[in-house]
Amino acid sequence: MKKLLLLLFFMVTYLLADLVDVYRNQGLDAVRAELEKELTKKQYWENYLSNKNVEYGYYESKEFLIVAEKQKKEIKVFKVEKDNYNLLLKEDIIVGEKEGDKQVEGDLKTPEGAYMLTKKLTKLDQFYGPLALVTSYPNTFDKALNKNGHGIWIHGMPLNEEREKFTQGCIALDNEQLQAIDKSIAHEKSILLISDEHLPKTSKEEISTILAAIYKWREAWKKSDIEEYLNFYSESFKNDRGMSLEEFAKYKKRIFAKKEEKKIVFTNINIAPYPNSLNKNMYKVLMDEDYKTKYYTFVGKKELYIELKDNKVQILAEG
Repeated sequence: MKKLLLLLFFMVTYLLADLVDVYRNQGLDAVRAELEKELTKKQYWENYLSNKNVEYGYYESKEFLIVAEKQKKEIKVFKVEKDNYNLLLKEDIIVGEKEGDKQVEGDLKTPEGAYMLTKKLTKLDQFYGPLALVTSYPNTFDKALNKNGHGIWIHGMPLNEEREKFTQGCIALDNEQLQAIDKSIAHEKSILLISDEHLPKTSKEEISTILAAIYKWREAWKKSDIEEYLNFYSESFKNDRGMSLEEFAKYKKRIFAKKEEKKIVFTNINIAPYPNSLNKNMYKVLMDEDYKTKYYTFVGKKELYIELKDNKVQILAEG
């Protein structure tokens, strides 16, 4: 441990000395450029994550993680701590009548993926119990796959206690446990992962690869390097407006041809494993984006649905 701390001390000392030289000879902008380069390096992120638990993903602004496993019929609620996950609750659930990943309205299946909780509903029909937490199904990736349907909730049991052994696609649990979950979380700061079987653990190597790729993608975007930028996209890509990769590439080539100076800042980066029925090693990236050119400004959410294959990030869908 002492050797590791000593090594880190020397690394920081030499990096600081190098940055001082850059600042002295080239100015503050050059220092910023050097720091931006560090963010594109996998080694930087591996060092940053060395003492963090990332088995359920990496979260900078999401504070609660809800994991539902359909085959096990179990839900877990975690508080995302600085370097770990604190298990708050573990309860039994019931899910859709039919097995498999939801595809269309009325197929009686519970979806698989990563979803936001968009709002809380009360004063419902007694069938749904005291409250319901509404999920963001179908999300951008679902829509890219032409999935449809709506009204996928986490809700309670009928107040008259006449229970079925399944739902029409929602996740349901006993009312007391549902109310306990509601009291334990802030729904707007939560993310829900629904898997068919046991949710595979993620690794620091995978998260480091993704974080470095996000900043490499941003650098290509900032520099209007269309070839490098498009290299991050899958051939099966679709964006939130339904553009295919070919259509998206044509659109971006027109934009990049202007060679505009761009400011692109990402904050509150959250990377969640994305359970799916496609046998892909997928992740959902959700972050705040501050984008600015001379004539256009955007401040809002950026969603990326990515596949990690052969240690390379491929964007499958974007919103």
